[in-house]
Amino acid sequence: MAINKIVRLSNLLNKETVIELKEYSLCFGHFNVIHPGHLRYFQTARLYNEKIIVALEGDKQLESSNTGDWFSEDERAQAVAALEVIDKVVILDSGNLVNLVDKLKPSVLVLGREFERDRATEVATAIASVRSFHGQIVYATGELQFASGNVFYARQDELELEKWRSFEKSLTAKGIEIDELASRLTKEDSPNLLIIGDTIVDQYIACDPVGMSAEAPVVVVKELDRRDFIGGAAIVSAHAAALGANSKYLSVTGEDLEADMVIEKLVEAGVTSHLIKDSTRPTTKKIRYMVENQKLFRVSRLKEHSISKEIEQKLVEKIWELAASTDAIIVSDFVYGVITPTIVEELVEVAKRKNILLLGDLQCSSQIGNVTKFNHFFLICPTEREARIALSNQDDSIEYIANLLMEKTHCKNLIVKLGAEGLIVYSKDNSSEFIHRQHFPSLSTTPVDVTGAGDSMLAAVAVGITKGLSLVEAAALGCCVSAVAVQRVGNIQVMPDELSDLIQKRKSKAYGW
Repeated sequence: MAINKIVRLSNLLNKETVIELKEYSLCFGHFNVIHPGHLRYFQTARLYNEKIIVALEGDKQLESSNTGDWFSEDERAQAVAALEVIDKVVILDSGNLVNLVDKLKPSVLVLGREFERDRATEVATAIASVRSFHGQIVYATGELQFASGNVFYARQDELELEKWRSFEKSLTAKGIEIDELASRLTKEDSPNLLIIGDTIVDQYIACDPVGMSAEAPVVVVKELDRRDFIGGAAIVSAHAAALGANSKYLSVTGEDLEADMVIEKLVEAGVTSHLIKDSTRPTTKKIRYMVENQKLFRVSRLKEHSISKEIEQKLVEKIWELAASTDAIIVSDFVYGVITPTIVEELVEVAKRKNILLLGDLQCSSQIGNVTKFNHFFLICPTEREARIALSNQDDSIEYIANLLMEKTHCKNLIVKLGAEGLIVYSKDNSSEFIHRQHFPSLSTTPVDVTGAGDSMLAAVAVGITKGLSLVEAAALGCCVSAVAVQRVGNIQVMPDELSDLIQKRKSKAYGW
């Protein structure tokens, strides 16, 4: 049991308790909320020794150096001890890390990279002590990974239930009831959202595999069917409309059939569109060739140059016009030229003057972009990879990256998307500099098509916040919405009844209803 792994420093110093482990790595931190960054850290520590002891900062130490909401030392210790990779947890209820180091004399002390710079003075004496008996100091955050390897260790249905139980455990800790959140998504008190960004047409071509060409080493397929979906910022506006918002969409398209299709689909989705046509920029189109549910490759037809000054001015005028009846603005930037520096500046100014929430998402999986251009936004939602690219930092922990990004962009709220590992919500307290954080796991273990995961999550978070939910509550809702979105081919609106259906099915499986 986890409780058997926990000891107190006071008992160790009084010789009431003995740790019988011989070779081990010693880790250190407060571990208020366990998330994937911590798991990477512990896995790195295990590379040096099979056993791991965690020195957990006690309540008194946190009270003297931080402000904000902290779980008690007992709750935090139980959460760490519940991890299979951890062998012992020592609560520093009296004394400090130096006292524990002097007592245990660990061969390896593994610290996060923040202790190498910003918090170096906090551990300087402990480090000197370890070195005095020739121990090793390791600064590490763990190997970066953007996909999950759990597929090798459990059945998919078991992983799915494990993730759901972890998700509900996080909700319970925050006093959140997911059914109650889902019930908020009605047409009553519909918020007014303005979505601005790049319009994309996603075309899927279903193929039948024929074999290899006899003339060259080329895979040959036969086209069976094709279907077009609205994508990019357009699908964000459609998701928002489906989830109960009065959705307005502002973008630039070409003068082509693809633009006509987008307009038609947006009308069907209940979105009011304001599209400015530009004959020099054909509507961006991404063509995906598939066999069954497997994507073979993608062909993109696009122009990536920025919009002209004339088109830019038309967008600016429309932004100010539509802002008069808007509760929040969502910027969905795929870095195809619509969201220029001038557009960003105008959006920040209109949000400030009109007291409008400004939410931003920049996607640069195959493009060149930098999320730090979203300065003074209410919320930004990068992937971990995008955040690291923006900061040119591949070494530091997720925590350090998140704090640095919030500081650099002057935003008070941040959602870092971790792909198969879920997401982490960061929110800065208005009355202090304390940053609240909450990790939610991904709720899908076998996604059919991950193309729309981030788009649906962003729309759900925006709708949730404008309906009065906290950021953590809205993010929890976004996790569920994205779990629905990735279960079908193509970026399709997620309806409230689909969301409720997913929640009920997961609950019934988790509790054997």
